[in-house]
Formats: sequence, structure tokens, C-alpha cells
Amino acid sequence: MSTLLLITSAPTSIHAWHAFGLAQALKNMNEEFRVFFYQDGVYIANNLQWVPDDQRNLKNEWQNLSIRLPVCVSAALNRGITDAENAKRHQLSQHNLACGFELVGLGELADAVQTADRLIQF
Repeated sequence: MSTLLLITSAPTSIHAWHAFGLAQALKNMNEEFRVFFYQDGVYIANNLQWVPDDQRNLKNEWQNLSIRLPVCVSAALNRGITDAENAKRHQLSQHNLACGFELVGLGELADAVQTADRLIQF
């Protein structure tokens, strides 16, 4: 059974942490799953977000999971998050998409929804 985890919650939300916990469990059980960061969930991919030293960093946790991390390009750009290619295209002075995350279109979400046996939104 394949699962799609649709992460729409900001990194400060407990729901975003629950999404990560489920992804970690699915990976440990060798279950088939995909993730997609959308709406405020794209903030997880912001490399400029500061996290105090005494707190776990959700961005780093996702990076350490070593899976594909697709992020909705429109939602990201709308929230000030961009990769080098889009920064150049939109004449922005810098980029801040965290390493390991990639900007993709909504077509990828549509494909993931169509091929998943279940979708869980956080």
C-alpha cells in the first residue's frame, strides 16, 4: 500500500512534526510512501529559518531522512522561498531553498494523489 503525506502545516505546528514521525516510521518499515510540501508546509524547506539550539530542527530532520522532498513551487515563491534557478528567472538577489528539497509543479501532486492508495494531510 502506498501512502502520500501532504504536509500543509507550518514547521512550528505539531502536525508538521507528526507528519515527519509518520514518514520516519514508514521508512523504517520499508513501506512505500511519498511526501509533498504545500501551503504553509513549504516553510519547512526555508534554509533561512532559525531554530534555537535547544530545539529539534524539522528541516534537518527531513534532510536526514534521505528521501525525495518535493515542494510546491508556487506556494514556495508566494512565501519567499526559492531555489537558484527561480531566483534568477524572477530576478531575485538570492535563494533560500534548503539542500535536499526541490521545487516542483502541482502536476507532481496530482500524479502522487492518483497513484497513492491513501492520502494523509497534516
